[in-house]
Amino acid sequence: MPVSEATLTETLRGSALAPTHVAVTDQSNGCGQAYAVVVVSPAFRNMKTLERHRAVNTAVGPLIAELHAFSQKAWTPEEWAAKQSGPSQPA
Repeated sequence: MPVSEATLTETLRGSALAPTHVAVTDQSNGCGQAYAVVVVSPAFRNMKTLERHRAVNTAVGPLIAELHAFSQKAWTPEEWAAKQSGPSQPA
């Protein structure tokens, strides 16, 4: 059975990562086989990229085995805020 966007979102929100923001995008035209996720969590502070990705994979748990493709962005709240504000403009 395909994994739904809602199930993946709820799983991440309820995880030990205690994310402040979760965005899940189905990239499989509704098939539920390929997802891109953005997870923002203070738990990512002092973690390297690979450690962050492993933490997200652990949070998703057995659902990941049901997916064909899974891409992720894992950021701290500070990194997320900087990305939301965009590049600074010269004065």
